[in-house]
Amino acid sequence: MAEACQIARKQDLPPPGGYKPIPFKRVPAKTYFSGYTLFAGYIGVTIGAIYLYNLTLKKVKKHEIEMRSAKMAIYPMLLAERDREYLKQLRRNRDAEAELMRDVPGWEVGTYYGERIYKLVPPDALVEPIFHEYYAHSSPTEWFKRAYIKLRS
Repeated sequence: MAEACQIARKQDLPPPGGYKPIPFKRVPAKTYFSGYTLFAGYIGVTIGAIYLYNLTLKKVKKHEIEMRSAKMAIYPMLLAERDREYLKQLRRNRDAEAELMRDVPGWEVGTYYGERIYKLVPPDALVEPIFHEYYAHSSPTEWFKRAYIKLRS
């Protein structure tokens, strides 16, 4: 075993002429763009964005004007349809009352046993019913939809 330790070992020495000097000075990063170039690029991008925004804004405004005009054009018809449906429901209520009370002697529709309910209102004037009277002869689901519409929106 002592003979294995007798092998001559080669010492690690520097290369001939020595090592290169160690660079310890600061090496600045390469500049591809100057501050002026970056600023000009930013301005160019900003102007492009403003241009595209204005183009889109014009389209949006035009669409809003078109929709507003359509709503104003259709609004009188929607009001007329709403009023028409309101009067049809009042007629259905009156017919349902007549059908329900037909076997009661002395009952006239719109009165309480022949006596007018609203004495100070002219007989041909429309007395608008309260919410529950309006939906008295409709389905409970319709009443629920109308009464709790805020819960569904």
